[in-house]
Amino acid sequence: MNKVALVTGSARGIGRAIVLALAQRGFDVAVHYHTSALEAEQTRQEAEQHGVQAIKVKADVTQEHEARALIAAVVEQLGGLQVLVNNVGDYLKKPIDEVSPKEWRRIIDSNLNAPFYLTQAALPYLSQSGYGRVVNIGFAGAQNLLARPDITPYVIAKTGLVIYSKSLAQRLAPKGVTVNVVSPGVAENSVSKPLDKIPMGRLASLEELARAVVFFVEENSAYLTGQVVEVAGGWNL
Repeated sequence: MNKVALVTGSARGIGRAIVLALAQRGFDVAVHYHTSALEAEQTRQEAEQHGVQAIKVKADVTQEHEARALIAAVVEQLGGLQVLVNNVGDYLKKPIDEVSPKEWRRIIDSNLNAPFYLTQAALPYLSQSGYGRVVNIGFAGAQNLLARPDITPYVIAKTGLVIYSKSLAQRLAPKGVTVNVVSPGVAENSVSKPLDKIPMGRLASLEELARAVVFFVEENSAYLTGQVVEVAGGWNL
C-alpha cells in the first residue's frame, strides 16, 4: 500500500512541483487548493499518470475547522496520512508602517496559523504510521532575525514557523515523526527577482525546491529532524 502525502497549495507553483515529485516516487497524493480548481484538477491528472491515487480537495486552511476537515477528507479518501507538506503562505511586500490590520492577519494566518491547524489535526495519523513526516516551507534568511521593513509580517511568520517546527520536532521524535523546514530563496516563480543579490547568479528552479522536500520525506532521512535547509544559492546568508 502506498504512503499518502498531502501538499497544501499544490495546484500550481512550488506546491505543484512537490506533489508531482512525490507522486513520481510512488506516494498517493492529495492536491489541495482554495480557488484554483481548474489548475488543481490538471495537477491531479498529471500526478495520476505516475500510477498512484491522486485526489483534489478544496479548503481555506486559514480557518481551523476547514483545516481539520481537509485532513479528515484526505484520510477518508486515501486511507491514511504519512506526509504533510505545509506550503500555503501568502506574500506581501509593503512598508511595515503602511500594513493594515487585515493584511497583517492574512499573512500571519496563511504562513503560521494554517500550518499549526493542519499539523495539529494530522498528528494522530502521522504518529500511527511510524513514518510521519512534516515539511514546512519557510523563507531563506528568516532565521537571521534581521530587519526587513518591506516584508515584516511575512518574515515574522516564517521565523515563527521555524521555531514551531523545531519545538515540534523535539516533541515528536520519540514517535518516529520528523519535522523539518525547506526555505526557498528567489525561485523562478517569485514575485520579485533580485538576481544581482544572488551569489550563484540564477533563480532556483521549482524542481530544486521539490527535491529538498523529497530528501526530508525519504525513508533514509528518518534521523533528520528540526533542520532547516535553505535552497537559495547563497542569498540572504
